[in-house]
Amino acid sequence: MVTQRKPKASKYLITPTRPIQVDRDRSVAGLLEKMEGAGFGARQLAEAHRIWLDMLGDNTTIMVAGSGALIPAGMRRLLAYVIKNRFVDVLVLSGSMLFHDLHETLGRYHFQAHPNMTDAELEASQISRMWDLLASDEEYHEANEWVGGFTNQLDQTRPYSTREFLHLLGRELSEIASEDGVLTSAYKARVPIFCPAIADSGIAIGIAAARFEKKNNFLFDIVQDVLDMMQISVRARVTGVINLGGGTSKSFLQQTEVSTTILKDHHHGHKYAIQISTDTPHPGGRSNAVSFDEGLIYGKLARGAHTAYVPCDATIALPILVTALSQTAAKYMKGRKRPTFTFGRELVIEVP
Repeated sequence: MVTQRKPKASKYLITPTRPIQVDRDRSVAGLLEKMEGAGFGARQLAEAHRIWLDMLGDNTTIMVAGSGALIPAGMRRLLAYVIKNRFVDVLVLSGSMLFHDLHETLGRYHFQAHPNMTDAELEASQISRMWDLLASDEEYHEANEWVGGFTNQLDQTRPYSTREFLHLLGRELSEIASEDGVLTSAYKARVPIFCPAIADSGIAIGIAAARFEKKNNFLFDIVQDVLDMMQISVRARVTGVINLGGGTSKSFLQQTEVSTTILKDHHHGHKYAIQISTDTPHPGGRSNAVSFDEGLIYGKLARGAHTAYVPCDATIALPILVTALSQTAAKYMKGRKRPTFTFGRELVIEVP
């Protein structure tokens, strides 16, 4: 009988954790640096900060997928900041995020709810509720009408990709905005926005109302979005993804690695990936989950990819990450070679 030798414990017990100490004079970035020596969510959040910096320093084409009520929850200025400063290069956002951003860019607000407010009372007052956030149904309806009126001005003889449409929408909003949001910042920074589930939003309701009233015959060309994203992935030297939640936005971004097979030039997967989510990877429903296992299996992530799985509400993680980046990213941006885009019916991509 052959006795197998047990591996020495010293092979694994190499890096001890470092308890986080209170230091009132440290910056947010300094706190994250301390959290690198901790475990669980603290370490993963610190890893996310480090990976984002590595992406900036590695001339990575950085793609962000986002969904949910992040704008009503107060994340609008943070997202505008990372766009303006070119900490991201491509956005894939849900229709609700973009509609909420448009609503606030038009000078409207979202409001905090309180536990004593009942759904029946809110409905009677024509107020929409998103967890602990509120919005005026009347003001949302006005935003719907504004979108329909904007769409009436566009060429009705051809379809538009969501990327082209949202660029034009950002341009229109930038002429009236008192403060930049996601759409206007992306327009000014020439960062493309894709919205694969635009039908699930107030933007689509506004367009549908205009068609129903026979004011336009506007159409979307979703397939062009797939082709544009394919070209971005193929031309990028290195790619990285940041997923804020899951759903269609994340799925659309992940499929870009698969779509490159159209050109018979399969991309080698994302070198960097950050996932911020509170969902768990239940079998058969993993799109929202923190784990990147599926992405690795299907070739969406490169072997040896640098990843951070942050089990956290994005409204907690984003303020910390973006504030830290404001303190640390400058030196990584010097000499950064990032993709440039020329907007039109088709997207022209140039990568240094």
